[in-house]
Amino acid sequence: MSKGRCTWCGTDPIYVDYHDKQWGVPVYDDQDLFAKLILDGAQAGLSWITILKKTENYYKAFDNFDPVKIAKYDQQKIDELLQNAGIVRNKLKINAAITNAQAYLKIIEEEGGFSSYLWSFVDGKPIVNTFKNMSEVPATSKESDALSKDLKKRGFKFVGSTIVYAFMQAVGMVNDHFVDCFRYEEIKASYE
Repeated sequence: MSKGRCTWCGTDPIYVDYHDKQWGVPVYDDQDLFAKLILDGAQAGLSWITILKKTENYYKAFDNFDPVKIAKYDQQKIDELLQNAGIVRNKLKINAAITNAQAYLKIIEEEGGFSSYLWSFVDGKPIVNTFKNMSEVPATSKESDALSKDLKKRGFKFVGSTIVYAFMQAVGMVNDHFVDCFRYEEIKASYE
């Protein structure tokens, strides 16, 4: 008998592996959160599977998402990235990664940490929802609206509320696994 899973992950082994091992697991590492925010922004207008298949290439192309290095990217590096078939070659998204790295460094300086800053929008603990199917899952929330607005105010790009909500789901700030999914209780138990 197969495990009950959220229906959105389908049967693609890459998607299933992501669902089973990463999606919804709380992330607290500053640089990991930065990487995931950049990847969610890169996904805008595309399917998430596209980014999942390119994730390894993104880590190589963007210096393992080291914000200090990315913040200093020059035109030569941008041109190199625009030629890299292993990533989404979108000038706005590449420039946004650089702008976001610079904004990230300011948050570290001003707030002391990216993780504590982000998690403050959910009072430091995951929001646990009780959805049964995709039709119940919102595209945004009051928390994603607030975080999106604040990120934009700080200079971040590709951080609309829908992207931010997807990011919050991915990094476990929100547990949106369906209640009949085997990961719902596993993840919930990890922080209760």
